[in-house]
Amino acid sequence: MDLDLIKKLVKIVDTSSVTDLEIEENGVKIKIAKKIRSSQVITQAQIPVAQAQPILQPSSTGVTEVSKQKSEPEPTAANLHEIRSPIVGTFYRAPAPDADSYVQIGSTVSPGGVLCIVEAMKLMNEIESDVAGKVVKILVENGKPVEYNQPLFLIELA
Repeated sequence: MDLDLIKKLVKIVDTSSVTDLEIEENGVKIKIAKKIRSSQVITQAQIPVAQAQPILQPSSTGVTEVSKQKSEPEPTAANLHEIRSPIVGTFYRAPAPDADSYVQIGSTVSPGGVLCIVEAMKLMNEIESDVAGKVVKILVENGKPVEYNQPLFLIELA
């Protein structure tokens, strides 16, 4: 394959909204992919906070309040990062139907780590984390369509 053609294709992908391009010619296969990083951080979020319920235990004089349940601290909006879809397509949590998901709730992720795949026009686009942290919430069901800029994951920053 001609080097000038490859340079032109890279330039076209770089300046267009195309994220992946794969070409095969005479047994030579070339894949050009553009990494799109979402750098949007949630500034305000409404996260339901579970209220602590008193634990009641019987005593000789009746029912008394002994202690309050302690739940894990809820992540605050200031330390949450939203990973958004860079393209329109179908959301998949795993590389294949019978494979394990890339991440689960509670998984630790690092920058560049694959979180999911968004399929668009039969191309599988790996969506990578742009921050280090822990997956707090997966906002899309497996196999469901996603829109451009739709939130996919909430990551608690490390």
